[in-house]
Amino acid sequence: MNLVLSEVECRVLGSLIEKEATTPEYYPLSLNALINACNQKSNRDPVTNLDEAAVRRALLSLEGQSLIRSVSPADSRVTKYEHRLQEAYNFYRHEMAILCLLLLRGPQTPGELRSRSERMHSFDDLNAVQSSLQHLMKREPPLVKALPRQPGTKETRYAHLLSGDVVLTVPEPGAQVHAADGSADGDRVRKLEEEIAALKNEVADLKEQFAQFRKQFE
Repeated sequence: MNLVLSEVECRVLGSLIEKEATTPEYYPLSLNALINACNQKSNRDPVTNLDEAAVRRALLSLEGQSLIRSVSPADSRVTKYEHRLQEAYNFYRHEMAILCLLLLRGPQTPGELRSRSERMHSFDDLNAVQSSLQHLMKREPPLVKALPRQPGTKETRYAHLLSGDVVLTVPEPGAQVHAADGSADGDRVRKLEEEIAALKNEVADLKEQFAQFRKQFE
């Protein structure tokens, strides 16, 4: 299945995958819950402010590609949505976790993927992450690719291919020097950001669970 998803479609699909794994008691998601999940400030890059119309268009497109479906639970009058990626690709759980992170946060290193995947799947080590990435790269067609290393960086970043091939811009020579000089500081800042993001994610999920609980009585 060759896919070329838009950025909004990737965000919607990634959000559904994430919430199925992290808050299964509130899954499938209502439209309002899905909009909130798409626009979370934690674990999203970039942070978006999608409106209802944009999310509805993405849902319609994804449903047409058999990647999501709408359901009407017997105990609720609200239509809810769930992804069908497992049916389309028969993924293992570790593959779903990797793909979800790439959909929600863009290109990442194996180290970043391992630290950010804890709530969806716990990888024993970086070799396990690399193995998952290799499985996704060997799919037909490939679903992930390794990107050329950026100047001043040691680790390779990986990107999903559900939006087509990834085209990278070449930085100016001055920017390359700056990146090399600041790489050590950048690594420290990135680690701090990941720790802060993990804490924010826990708070965001608690807020979302409360909001969804409150909507049941509206």
